[in-house]
Amino acid sequence: MRSRSRHLERHRTDRIGWLRASVLGANDGIVSTASLLVGVAAAGPSKESVLVAGVAGLVAGAMSMAAGEYVSVHSQADTEKADLARERDELDAEPAAERRELAAIYVARGLQPELAQQVAAQLMARTRATSSASPIRSVRARSRPRWPLPPALRSARRCRWA
Repeated sequence: MRSRSRHLERHRTDRIGWLRASVLGANDGIVSTASLLVGVAAAGPSKESVLVAGVAGLVAGAMSMAAGEYVSVHSQADTEKADLARERDELDAEPAAERRELAAIYVARGLQPELAQQVAAQLMARTRATSSASPIRSVRARSRPRWPLPPALRSARRCRWA
């Protein structure tokens, strides 16, 4: 009986999108709010008016970033769902062509053609047995967005108040 070992290395590349969004959001929040405050202050209003304008700018920016994140994640999820349906249709219609395509992906990644064929055959058999996603899509997948509201709320929170 073979035992399965857990992969203990921690890679950070799966969090690059989060880091990028944080940096861009913080930069956008600082620059747009500072620009708004400079513009309002240049008109010569009271300090309270400048403060109200700054807070309004922060809130409006946070709402804008959250809405943009929500729409972006929702669009990505819809695209992923459609792509998965297309791959399942292709798998049902032409399993041999899909197996060749999957083997070619592994050959391009450095496996010997014979081994790539074996890997593809095993993955295809597993996919049929479990009715799971296409192995080709799984190999190509980078991220899988789930529900768009949590990323939108995180975006609003971290990108405007940083």
